Amino acid sequence: MPQALFVKKVDGKPGEVYYPLQLNSVPKPKPGPDELLIQLHAAALNHRDFFIRQHLYPGISFTHPLLADGSGTVVEIGNPTTNSPSSSSSSSYLGKRVILYPASGWSSSPSAPEDPSKFTTLGAAALSPIGTAQDYVAVPASQIELAPPHLSPAEAAALPLVGLTAWRALVTKALDGDVSRAVAGRNILVTGIGGGVALCALQFGVALGCNVFVTSSSASKLSRAVTSLGAKGGVSYRDSDWDKQLAAQLPRDRPYLDAVIDGAGGDIIAKTVRLVRHGGVVVVYGMTVSPRMDWLMSAVMRNIELRGTTMGSRDEFRDMVAFVREHRIRPVVSRVVKGLDNIEGIDGLFEDMRDGKQFGKLVIEISSPPDEEGGAKL
Repeated sequence: MPQALFVKKVDGKPGEVYYPLQLNSVPKPKPGPDELLIQLHAAALNHRDFFIRQHLYPGISFTHPLLADGSGTVVEIGNPTTNSPSSSSSSSYLGKRVILYPASGWSSSPSAPEDPSKFTTLGAAALSPIGTAQDYVAVPASQIELAPPHLSPAEAAALPLVGLTAWRALVTKALDGDVSRAVAGRNILVTGIGGGVALCALQFGVALGCNVFVTSSSASKLSRAVTSLGAKGGVSYRDSDWDKQLAAQLPRDRPYLDAVIDGAGGDIIAKTVRLVRHGGVVVVYGMTVSPRMDWLMSAVMRNIELRGTTMGSRDEFRDMVAFVREHRIRPVVSRVVKGLDNIEGIDGLFEDMRDGKQFGKLVIEISSPPDEEGGAKL
């Protein structure tokens, strides 16, 4: 019988509780009209999942499976509805590897979800029954993209949420949706390299021709970003003068930052205000340091814009996946454990996230593709 991974409710206050993982047997889903049944091969963790286990994320469900990121193979197609725009193309997905849009309720608006009250990220979410920590999932055909063929199942599962978040932060927000603006060699700072969003932002920026600089507390992570992923330079944010160190690394013919892509908050404005050009942009997609950050009058006087961003639309997801396919970008996978029933191993992935050990995504291998040796046969 198929299985799915949930968080188990126990008593405790938000921030003090740590919900245990629970594996349950579940009925095999039956795809409804214009839905696809996907046998999942891999699913990936995000910081959101760690926050859920601490009850530090809104709208938690204990009856819907965990995780937003997943890749798998379409094994069954639901009956099409009359005149459905997706019915004619659904059959073409049968037997194909796909990745899931990791949210629902945001179609195409470049500014924000069309109806914020209906938008949700997938996985242990009250507003959606879909989660990728399970053997099979049924989803609308409109919610998937073909997996880029150069990606392994684990790499494909590592892409959706962090890739979408990074794409929106860099392209939609920092470059105003115009990728041609990057050709001139814009200088971009990406903070906290090692996390999935930061790594994707680095990879996208390099592919677009930007000069990308990074921060981290780890010398080895900084080195990998420069030697393996194309960063132009990097500094440790533990150094009190990291802003001065970064200034010394900027090109002489463009000695300023055009944009900052940040997931930490805290004192990021104070540290970068003199580095960001007049009219530049600071894009914040998270605040891991604290839920508040300072905004300085000196930033106002330089006409610097602060832009908040989270996740992205279905249209942005399509564009991001196409970019990954075109440029053969491979999401960085930090570690993979095998099996939904490997609770100890999965808990170990959460510990990596808690301790900041990961460089890239943390992935659960669920099954092998049907065409691979040992893969499931249906």
